[in-house]
Amino acid sequence: MNNISKFFATSLIALSVVSCGGSGELDSEPQAVLTEDQVATTENIDALVIATYSYLGNDHYTAPNFLWPTDNLRAGDAHKGGNGPSDIFAYHALSMYEPLVPDMDSFPPDLIDLNNKKWTRNYTGISRANSALKVIAETPTGELPTAEEKAAELRFLRAIFYFDLKIHHKYIPWIDETMTQEEILATTNRDLTDQQLWDKIAADFRFAAHNLPDVQQDIGRASALSAKAYLAKTLLYQAYEQDELHNVVNINQPKLEEVVSLVDEIEASGQYGLYDDYAENFLFEFENGKESVFAIQRSLNDGSPDGRGAWSSALNAPMSGGFGCCGFHVPTENFVNAFKTDNAGLPRFSTFNDSVYSVANDYVDPRLDHTVAMEGKPFKYDPELIHGGDSWARAPGIYGNYTGMKDLEHPECDCRGENGPFPIFSLNTVLIRYADVLLWKAEALIELDRWAEATPIINRLRERAAGSTERLNGASLYRIGTYDTFDSKAEARQALRWERRVELGLEGHRFFDLVRWGIAKETIDEYLLTERGRKPYLEDAAFTKNKHEYLPIPNQQINLSGGIYEQNPGY
Repeated sequence: MNNISKFFATSLIALSVVSCGGSGELDSEPQAVLTEDQVATTENIDALVIATYSYLGNDHYTAPNFLWPTDNLRAGDAHKGGNGPSDIFAYHALSMYEPLVPDMDSFPPDLIDLNNKKWTRNYTGISRANSALKVIAETPTGELPTAEEKAAELRFLRAIFYFDLKIHHKYIPWIDETMTQEEILATTNRDLTDQQLWDKIAADFRFAAHNLPDVQQDIGRASALSAKAYLAKTLLYQAYEQDELHNVVNINQPKLEEVVSLVDEIEASGQYGLYDDYAENFLFEFENGKESVFAIQRSLNDGSPDGRGAWSSALNAPMSGGFGCCGFHVPTENFVNAFKTDNAGLPRFSTFNDSVYSVANDYVDPRLDHTVAMEGKPFKYDPELIHGGDSWARAPGIYGNYTGMKDLEHPECDCRGENGPFPIFSLNTVLIRYADVLLWKAEALIELDRWAEATPIINRLRERAAGSTERLNGASLYRIGTYDTFDSKAEARQALRWERRVELGLEGHRFFDLVRWGIAKETIDEYLLTERGRKPYLEDAAFTKNKHEYLPIPNQQINLSGGIYEQNPGY
């Protein structure tokens, strides 16, 4: 177990917050309660920092930091799965769009308010960071030689929590360690504009990039390079400037230039690279390798009651094959079809969804079999573990029988634990991997009208995919090629956006990409047009432009604010 994990349990006790248990209840009784004056001391600063890290992994399937419910379901890449629409209705609502309301806990029978729990969990993480930053600020100069480095880690983590809030809710209250209780109570979610909020998040990542070492001794800790990566991601999002109704009205060129420069610095460091085999990104034995830029560190034995396994994926294993629960996160046919290729091995941009993928007849990008398990094919590269189709699914008549695979491991992996019926894996949740970083650069170059420079980046990932078939047991007809050149910005943009979908498929990026690009409405409408016929439960699904790009501000939070928070448009 690495050093960062060793502190988790004590840190959680110090802050009187514990991880969720197998009961599925989000809130647990604290194991010990200490006052803020007792724990918020210079002597405890390391524990306070680690406690802030711990909250990244202190998630749960009701409010996961792996964004499959709020991304993959809304993007049309996955169905909810499980035992039908009523089985965690809040997830069903995400798939249907229109049932999204500010009070998600009004829905029976689960009473799972994913919306409010996500908000609360993020602000709990922010509170931990702010408490520790306040201790550092109040410590006399010289008493804490590592003050700036500790502050940099805390601001890095705080910015991650704020980034998550920003992409989900857009308009959020900014609270930092300098504010009094009276100022906090008077803060609204509209004190800062959309761009000003991005500036605040960027400033935290920029401070971290300037005050952290390029490499950390302890695996899992933030570094200057991971901070530069997050800064590049923030600037890329910020570059697509939106009006009050979420329409993209301008693409900021200087911010794109900085994205390119930051990625150049990350590349030049030599600290990261692509695995030769795409598979190694999703296997336990390769975690924290060269392609992992920043990840939530999972474990089964950190000393806390339930460990810090990937509870966010606890529902997603198939019903058979040695797993036993619970059949959520089912890839859509639209998503699977996106991997089809033509005779030259290039995407079938206009015809990919004309028919359902045929294993026997269709050429595909090899990344399909690293991403989706399906009937008759080996699961997780094991020729003795063949996906059983409907027998592996929970409700195949509603959702089909595909299984998302990146967030799961082999059922006999040493990284597997169990809590009640839930198979829990300690496979890290990677928030940024190097392939994503390279694609940011390619995207920025294309939007800067420098698409010829982006072409080799896209081809580099496709070449890696072409060489990633050794573990696949010849399960499909693989054909993938590279691009010679692009004749226009539109062609380059199409290729880049397609590449992001297949390279990062089911990793929790697609919906936020669509919103950033300003094409969520037309993309989802096109998806629903065909998918409704394949999956009748989607008959009433409808995406409303200028509304469903973001989740509502939870009514619970508006009420707690005394009514000073403003609801998002359309809700």
